Amino acid sequence: MITEADVSFNLIQTERQNHARELVHGISLAEWDGIVAISGDGLLHEVINGLMERPDWEEAIKMPLGILPCGSGNALAAAINCSAGFEQVLGQELLTNCTLLLCHGAVSPLDLVSVTTSSGSRSFSFLSVAWGFISDVDIESEKYRHMGSARFTLGTMVRLASLTTYRGRLSYLPALDRTAHRPILRSITMAANGSLPFQHMPLHRTVSDMGLCEERHTFCFRGVEPADEPIPSPSSPPCSSGFHSSSFNFKTLTEQLISDGKRFQGTNTAMATPTNSSARQMRGPPDDFLAPLDQPVPKSWVTVEDDFVLVLAIYQTHLGADLFTAPFACFNDGLIHLCYVKAGISRAALIRLFLAMEKGTHFEQECPHLTLLPVRAFRIEPLTRKGILTIDGERVEYGPIQGQVHHGVAKLITGSNRVKITTF
Repeated sequence: MITEADVSFNLIQTERQNHARELVHGISLAEWDGIVAISGDGLLHEVINGLMERPDWEEAIKMPLGILPCGSGNALAAAINCSAGFEQVLGQELLTNCTLLLCHGAVSPLDLVSVTTSSGSRSFSFLSVAWGFISDVDIESEKYRHMGSARFTLGTMVRLASLTTYRGRLSYLPALDRTAHRPILRSITMAANGSLPFQHMPLHRTVSDMGLCEERHTFCFRGVEPADEPIPSPSSPPCSSGFHSSSFNFKTLTEQLISDGKRFQGTNTAMATPTNSSARQMRGPPDDFLAPLDQPVPKSWVTVEDDFVLVLAIYQTHLGADLFTAPFACFNDGLIHLCYVKAGISRAALIRLFLAMEKGTHFEQECPHLTLLPVRAFRIEPLTRKGILTIDGERVEYGPIQGQVHHGVAKLITGSNRVKITTF
């Protein structure tokens, strides 16, 4: 579909964790018009944080970002699929829908949430922060990754058998002006011949040669080719990978496709940090809603101390391809949808909630243990010694954690935003 849409691209297969983060931290962004992760949600998390570590982060984070679902969670891809008005689907159908939308190329603003942990590390999240049941299932089901999305179903059953509650203090800044940011509804028409609103220009790289070994690291970050690998010309024959260069007249429109290579499998995988993290500095907009973690939250905040089954701060409609967790969420509504379930809920009621979540009807269950709040910022302070915290499905250090939303700072290739695609 990408080839027929006449979109030129450079395909890169990542070789290790944080490889994509390192690549986008140093590439010359002027050479590219978009970065697309072919993966689950984890690889896009790397890309976003690599961009936010750059000295030119304000411009870098405006780079349009896309995703083609090839992971086990695929939450953001499901949100894009939902936003376009498609039915909820899995697997190949979801990938096909997202590829169609990617080829269309329309871009929407995307909220990011800056998250600070107890050690003082700061990162940017596009999906969720989770503690309790959901993060337990996410991390403990890593051993079932070969099962695809079914890993979460199995992980849920295993965790239900030994349901755990966690004592903690949850604080939040309510979003009193919750309707301040409304998405713009648009109608987009696609021509029957498949022509798309792209500007086509020549591709100066057609092989997957960026950052695939240490010897190429230097040219990767300087934006030049190794001396022994000349830039292919429009008249060059196809390269061995089967990709062709395009015969146009000026600079390329490129979608840089980063595929999720073999991920390191181990108990500490999700807690790994960038290779040269000590030399890096996370930048980004200031957190004007947050007090330091070692200080009390502002007086305008609300605090709840209780025993929790789960706490989830989510900013997309989906937590997984088949988990329609926040049906009212939008890419750029400026809100964090804070959801928590208190102790006392029965296993049967929890199962009913998750079954209803597949269709997004769980808030119609009138479950007294379930609470949902639109907020601008939050803080989670675990009072139970052991537990799991995740950011965008990636495990982070356990302890106090807080975050606040930054409205529309990034750009997401959605193809449409609650649009109806017609032909003529």
